[in-house]
Amino acid sequence: MTPSYGFACTEAGAPMKPWSFERRDLREDDVRIEITHCGVCHSDIHQAHNDWGVATFPLVPGHEIVGRVVEVGSAVSTYKVGDKVGVGCMVDSCQECPSCAEGLEQYCENGMTPTYAGEDRRDGQPTYGGYSDQIIVRDKFVLRMPENLDLAAAAPLLCAGITTYSPLKHVGLAKGQKLAVVGLGGLGHMAIKFGVAMGAEVTLFTRSASKEAEARELGCTHVVLSTNEEEMKALAGTFDFILDTVPVPHDLNPYIATLKRDGTHIIVGVIGPLDPPVSGVNLIFGRKTVLGSLIGGIAETQEMLDFCAEHGISCDIETIKIAEINEAFDRTVKGDVHYRFVIDMASLAETKQAA
Repeated sequence: MTPSYGFACTEAGAPMKPWSFERRDLREDDVRIEITHCGVCHSDIHQAHNDWGVATFPLVPGHEIVGRVVEVGSAVSTYKVGDKVGVGCMVDSCQECPSCAEGLEQYCENGMTPTYAGEDRRDGQPTYGGYSDQIIVRDKFVLRMPENLDLAAAAPLLCAGITTYSPLKHVGLAKGQKLAVVGLGGLGHMAIKFGVAMGAEVTLFTRSASKEAEARELGCTHVVLSTNEEEMKALAGTFDFILDTVPVPHDLNPYIATLKRDGTHIIVGVIGPLDPPVSGVNLIFGRKTVLGSLIGGIAETQEMLDFCAEHGISCDIETIKIAEINEAFDRTVKGDVHYRFVIDMASLAETKQAA
């Protein structure tokens, strides 16, 4: 086994604290990565609180992982020691089902293996995430980080980035089309950047007038207060696509009304029932679609990273030390981050020395 060190919570709602644990020994198709940075996703908080009822404890969160290769298995030819790499939300899949065959491992029909709070497919051991000094991952689930991407600012691309890039590619967002983004946070600001880079005219729907200046700086042409009923009604039949990043149930009907015929409302935030229900009238009288999307496959994630390198796209981040993680969780819940926390894993050494 491989001794490792990181931060974990031992039960639902418990604070994150230092924890020594063991990862598996290197297999022939594994890559061992020294983690330099790890993004803090709102999903980490949901899992730490066991909001979805699927968390396993002790829990080491983190699925926005970047670092450098320090060891490779005997069968690995695609990576070498020193390479800059990343790991996202999954570390394995069955590789046999139709979804895996199409490069859609996130929809693996036998269940993809999550980076943390899951079980290794081969030995049944728990998977532990990136709030740690290192991680050992099957080579097929390792991403190559382009040289011109800053590792810290690129870390959230492994979740926030691919979560917004994948559905825009799936629906074929094209130059000159009109895209609306609901919510300006970790996901929302990435959706705006991708929409602008793809040539769309991007509008932000927000409940806060204070978001207008930053939305325009990101490239939005218009900013709309979604609480203004008259302003919303005036936009009827306007948008080709809406990318909805809000993570809690909310009324989709006013937004769907702003779609053109054959328009699509894409949900990437709400995991659970839609409340209130979506009106069939809004869908039928306009042949509109409500679509869900989950991250992206490995090939598409690599495509996204390369796209970001080509267009100079990264996440707007605030770097923290690992000892500040509990405060970062609290601030994330309050929306007090611009737009994503990223842990500098060099700070783990400080914590270990103080222990």
